[in-house]
Amino acid sequence: MDAEIVELSADRAPAVVQLCRRALDLPEDAAEAAEIVATLWTRAGADRPVVALGAYRDGDLVGALICSVATDPRLGHVDLVAVDPGVRRRGVGRALLGHAERRLAGLGVAEVLLAGNPPHYAWPGIDVRYTPAVCAALALGYRQDRTAWNMTADLSYEGSPALRSTEDAERRLAGQGITVRRAEPADLPALTAFARSTFGGSWDAELLGSVGRDGAGCHLAERAGEVLGFAAYGSSRPSWFGPMGTAPAAEGSGIGGVLLRRCLRDQHTAGLAAAQIGWVGPVPFYSGSAGARIERVFFLYRRTLDA
Repeated sequence: MDAEIVELSADRAPAVVQLCRRALDLPEDAAEAAEIVATLWTRAGADRPVVALGAYRDGDLVGALICSVATDPRLGHVDLVAVDPGVRRRGVGRALLGHAERRLAGLGVAEVLLAGNPPHYAWPGIDVRYTPAVCAALALGYRQDRTAWNMTADLSYEGSPALRSTEDAERRLAGQGITVRRAEPADLPALTAFARSTFGGSWDAELLGSVGRDGAGCHLAERAGEVLGFAAYGSSRPSWFGPMGTAPAAEGSGIGGVLLRRCLRDQHTAGLAAAQIGWVGPVPFYSGSAGARIERVFFLYRRTLDA
């Protein structure tokens, strides 16, 4: 491999976006290259250590990698690897990953994960259709320890189950004193307090990245000023839905399905033909509420660095 590996400054982000548009084989990823790079590099860099590496050959950027340190400083994440199709299978990806491991080790990392680093992530792990990346992970000694999946909600036509009207359900909820509405920035303190107390503290930044931000949004349900549930979209990528949560006492009330479909309707109105429900837990809920189907499957890998 005759490429030179260097650390990239933020002004190289547009070049990395152009590379990703060529290198990300799945159209839905390539189409959101700008948002992915901004999420993993610019936005994540405000909250955690982030390192961007570039591989140059004859002055051209032919590979890029973005990695970061987790909340647990012993863990590092490789968030993005992109290699120009014209130079694949020549060691560029492996060279980038080797440099990333050494750079992360210098930051105190003891274990590296090829997995999403919430709240700023673009994928849960390696999509199984990126087969060369799976092969490279195995060749470099990474072991698969988890599998994750996304579900796809079809927003391409008005009769889609994902776009079913919520009016009747909202009237029924109103009869129980429950109001469903779009969340505003002033709601963030109550939303984050609810999310923390009910589900732990991992969703604060995703809510912050959804409420009141262009290409993103959030809806909430409340009764007498008390938050009962929320659903958000667009925090990591415009086409992605989540997170969402409903108070245990309100489960079975239909709040979740209403919040979900209100968000999906927003995404449809924004021109999206499909929404990705990322890192899914309750498959039956999303299938029943929005006709969503399991589509993207991801392998998550990890490796302990040599001492």
